Amino acid sequence: MKIYINGKFYDRNAARISVFDHGLLYGDGVFEGIRAYKRLVFKLEEHIDRLFESAHTIMLNIPLTKEQVIKAVIQTLKMNKLDDAYIRLVVTRGEGDLGLDPRKCLGHATVIIIADKIKLYPEEFYKNGLAIITVPTVRNLPEALNPQIKSLNYLNNILAKIEAINAGCDEAIMLDSLGYVAECTGDNIFIVKNDHLFTPPQCMGTLRGITRDTVMEIAGKSKIPVHEHVITRHEVYNSDECFLTGTAAEIIPVVKVDGRIIGRGKPGKLTLDLMKKFKVATKKEGVRY
Repeated sequence: MKIYINGKFYDRNAARISVFDHGLLYGDGVFEGIRAYKRLVFKLEEHIDRLFESAHTIMLNIPLTKEQVIKAVIQTLKMNKLDDAYIRLVVTRGEGDLGLDPRKCLGHATVIIIADKIKLYPEEFYKNGLAIITVPTVRNLPEALNPQIKSLNYLNNILAKIEAINAGCDEAIMLDSLGYVAECTGDNIFIVKNDHLFTPPQCMGTLRGITRDTVMEIAGKSKIPVHEHVITRHEVYNSDECFLTGTAAEIIPVVKVDGRIIGRGKPGKLTLDLMKKFKVATKKEGVRY
């Protein structure tokens, strides 16, 4: 495996950054998870736009143009001879001192690109659906750390993931401070009721997921009404269908939440249809290499 760091490629065992890098010391940085399918990097430009938006908000200067970042992603995939891959693109504040002050990071930001395989969930979960729970850890307040910033500080999500694992589940719903459904630890959430699609709005503390946006686009083209609407657990429990979306997860059905069976207890018709149409989208929407 060859890993890109600041314009050079290193073997996995030789890939290093400074212990004084503020990405390591403080989670000061941003990242993107991106997928490549059969030599097409899905929604690459959208991912790069989001990366630069996150960096702009935290006043982190990426030492490359968007075009140069795209070229580096493609180069990393070619270097590793991967037709299908998961790409982790990371930009940190760079090397500084042991204080918080970002002005002490006198060098340029650190840019890292890793391309590898990923399998977030077993295939059986896509066929039979997930059982998930709601956890006590609430989603960060948007006023404290805006979820639109895809930052390296993921401790909020990790704590919720630990609670899910301790309960014997692979994923969990996180609520906002008012008790409304926000998102899962690594995925956005959708429910279906009476052939209408509902998902929490971004103001509820959710990340603007690329896969989430793609699903909403597909639904719109399929004449399926889509609503960005506040959602309670009661509405989730009594939905006809439920599914999660994310770059790594793609679209995965949910059949049980907090012990309540969702719909018929198996992946629903609309969910399965969206899964098929999403697969089609991954074959034609992106940058080829």
